Amino acid sequence: MVRIDRKRRLGAMAALLPLLVTPALRAQDAPAPASPAAPPAARAGDDDGRIAEVVVTAQRREEKLQEVPLAVTAMGAEQIGSRGIQNVSDLSALAPGLQISKTPSNSTISQITIRGLSQINPAIYWDPAVGVYVDGVYIGKAQGGIFDVVDLERVEVLRGPQGTLYGRNTLAGAINLITKKPSGLFGGSASIEIGNYDAVSEKVSLDLPKMGIVSLSLAARQEQRDGWVHTTRTSSVGELNDRDNNGIRLAADFDFAPGLLGEYRFDRSIVDQTPNWDQLYKADPATFAFLGFPTLPDYASHDRLKHADVDAPMFEKSRVMGHSFTLSWNLDDVNTLKSITGYRMLDWDDSLDLDGSPLDVAFTQRFTDYHQFSQDLQWLGHADRVNWVAGFYYFGDDGKTNNPQEFFAGGVRYDSRYSTKTHAYSGYGQVDYKPIDPLTLTAGVRYTNEKKDLTRTFGCNSFFYPACTNADPAVFNYLMTPDTVAPSKTFGATTPMASVAWQFTPDFNTYLRYAEGFKSGGFNGEFSDPAGTPASNAAETDRAFKPEKQRSLELGAKTTLFDGRGFLNTALFYNKAKDLQESIFTGTGAAGTIVRNAGEATIYGAEIEGQFVLTPGTRLGFNYAYLHPKYDEFFDENGNDVADNRAFVHAPKNTLNLFLDARLAQLGWGELRGVADYAYTASFFTYAYQLHPVDPAQVADDSKVDAYGILNLRLALTNVKLGGTATGELALWCRNVTDEDTANNFIDFGPGFGSLTVANFVDPRTFGITGIVRW
Repeated sequence: MVRIDRKRRLGAMAALLPLLVTPALRAQDAPAPASPAAPPAARAGDDDGRIAEVVVTAQRREEKLQEVPLAVTAMGAEQIGSRGIQNVSDLSALAPGLQISKTPSNSTISQITIRGLSQINPAIYWDPAVGVYVDGVYIGKAQGGIFDVVDLERVEVLRGPQGTLYGRNTLAGAINLITKKPSGLFGGSASIEIGNYDAVSEKVSLDLPKMGIVSLSLAARQEQRDGWVHTTRTSSVGELNDRDNNGIRLAADFDFAPGLLGEYRFDRSIVDQTPNWDQLYKADPATFAFLGFPTLPDYASHDRLKHADVDAPMFEKSRVMGHSFTLSWNLDDVNTLKSITGYRMLDWDDSLDLDGSPLDVAFTQRFTDYHQFSQDLQWLGHADRVNWVAGFYYFGDDGKTNNPQEFFAGGVRYDSRYSTKTHAYSGYGQVDYKPIDPLTLTAGVRYTNEKKDLTRTFGCNSFFYPACTNADPAVFNYLMTPDTVAPSKTFGATTPMASVAWQFTPDFNTYLRYAEGFKSGGFNGEFSDPAGTPASNAAETDRAFKPEKQRSLELGAKTTLFDGRGFLNTALFYNKAKDLQESIFTGTGAAGTIVRNAGEATIYGAEIEGQFVLTPGTRLGFNYAYLHPKYDEFFDENGNDVADNRAFVHAPKNTLNLFLDARLAQLGWGELRGVADYAYTASFFTYAYQLHPVDPAQVADDSKVDAYGILNLRLALTNVKLGGTATGELALWCRNVTDEDTANNFIDFGPGFGSLTVANFVDPRTFGITGIVRW
């Protein structure tokens, strides 16, 4: 990808600054303009001393947030902008119990955890535990799951199983990303942001006047930043941990007839940058001396380093594209039919130096091609005391990954490939009934039937294993081929839901909710045992792992306080997880993974979140989550129950988020605002390894993330009058103000690979300036 001249961008920023300030001085006495891009109702509510009413679509229809009988966190466009949210990864800790990490080595693969359940393997034959939806269309895989969503209007985080209305792979919860609708009026915004590490990002959003039956909006965003990890002159790449991405979005609404609305959405996101540096964290001296790499441990450090020396090609490329079309037909005042059709594709490649050193120890690449199609047909209705939704859903996908690997200076080489297909059908329904005004009874159920197919190819050339040894280093001995390994299996699940809600007063609502969810089963696309036979390799790959299931009981209360100047929502939950899918890394072979339904777990906890208007224009918000997960059963690869000696992954005991959005001064031509945003995460484990060493195997403490907190600050001069209907904003910002340097994810190869462990670290302090014009 060709980089645009940074001097031209600096010139653009220089031109923007007087645009923000000078006209404002000339227009001090002019009446305040009405701007289509002004902050949404939430800010207007702050101005009159109250928090504006929030409307969500968590139950597939519009409802007041404080009346929905489940744990939901919602953020509008104003919060999204002031808190710097561009994609899914930026949401971490912004809802109670929500933890989002980037997978080790990469910046475009998500690991999303809600209430202690997640999926840590990024391969496409795995399904996530948290469903992510963009304008109602499900995002099928974690690979490529972190991409810019341009023009976000609202984010909803649904906590707990959502198996009835959202279906498969919402075992732990769901995240709805809702983009801005075309207004049919001329308006828009343009911004440029400059920061340290030569960071520059630009965004343009444009609403066009309605043309006949069509309302249209367009948006584009581009970001570039130098890497904060510098490399030596002899390294294979010039820098690491840089940013180079862009995204575009098109939204078109069609008023075909009264009551008949079509909504087309197109998005595309392209990333072409270097990956996160896998900094060497640990390596066993004796093992690597024996293997001929005695100096490898010298490159290990537990401190975040900013200089690297690597020898392997390194890149991360992601191209995501999506189309969706929603057709809504209001049959009458009671019934609405809706169709949501979605198609998404992903081309994703990476190349990694997995030992983080100039030594040729571990090198791997992945080349993924993935396509998905979904169709959701819904019938929504309401009567005097009844609301209902019923639907039929189809999801199909087709993906393949080529994953060549090379170890120990080419002495061990693997040809590892797999393809996966899914065909899933489901029918669902949910009914709300109010027998008396304070009481709402809700019941729903969903049945899902899906077929999974896998094909696997595994070849090897290694002096370690007789079955793999070949005199010609370019020739592989194949232990598995698609002709012999192509398993297929059908899975089914019924996921009910029921709740009782009681509205004690207009400002105090309680509910008790029971729900079930499941994460789909499948096959291990990466299993390989070069010490085994073709038959033994095929047998393990043919072995299906069962769906992971969860049953949840949740008691919640939603309270509006101080005559609408604040709210406080709480939830207590008790969950039972069954057939937990665990990826057991053996450190042998190509990725060396065994997938097992390891056992059962009990997870309980408490969540609280609230917001309060301290003074007109100033809001204080917070959330806190307490989590207590415990394995009831955990069977290791030998079939032993080791529940008391296994770590629960990505499950910090305590998480906390505080933010203050304050009006510091009201000026005649604008307003000075400040935002402080702090997120704390307690320590947690990244692999389900031993808590206490019993045998020479992986130990959970070797890849434990220490507790850490991130503080972000923003100071903005907003609503600056620029004449006519235009307003401007100029903001100074700093992220990770305290320069926290914690390792926040790991790859632990275990004793089978000399205890080689690499780490990714929190980004260092970044700061900059942003200019925005709205009209």
